[in-house]
Amino acid sequence: MSKYKIGDIVKGKVTGIENYGVFLLLDDEYTGLIHISEISEKFVRNIFDYVQLDEVINSKILEIDDVNKKMKLTIKNFDYRIEDKKEFEDKNGFSPLREKLPKWISEYNERTKI
Repeated sequence: MSKYKIGDIVKGKVTGIENYGVFLLLDDEYTGLIHISEISEKFVRNIFDYVQLDEVINSKILEIDDVNKKMKLTIKNFDYRIEDKKEFEDKNGFSPLREKLPKWISEYNERTKI
């Protein structure tokens, strides 16, 4: 029995992009294909406008082939991007930057003295 089921949202790494679709590595066993028709409701002229090689994204399972360990996936109609939350402002706002900026400026000035 598969550890996945149709309709599950899975995280995968983009391992290949062809003009007909996107290949994802889902785990040590399963790979998946997002056909170009499953990327957007709109006309997709360039797949690179939607995903990049080595990007980690979410996708939804449409079909599962447990024998060959392959899946048909979609990224239509939901937010498939996985954002690195560490890059966003935390509860302290910009206070940590404000506190460290004078020290960084001083260190920079010391290093660049002629």
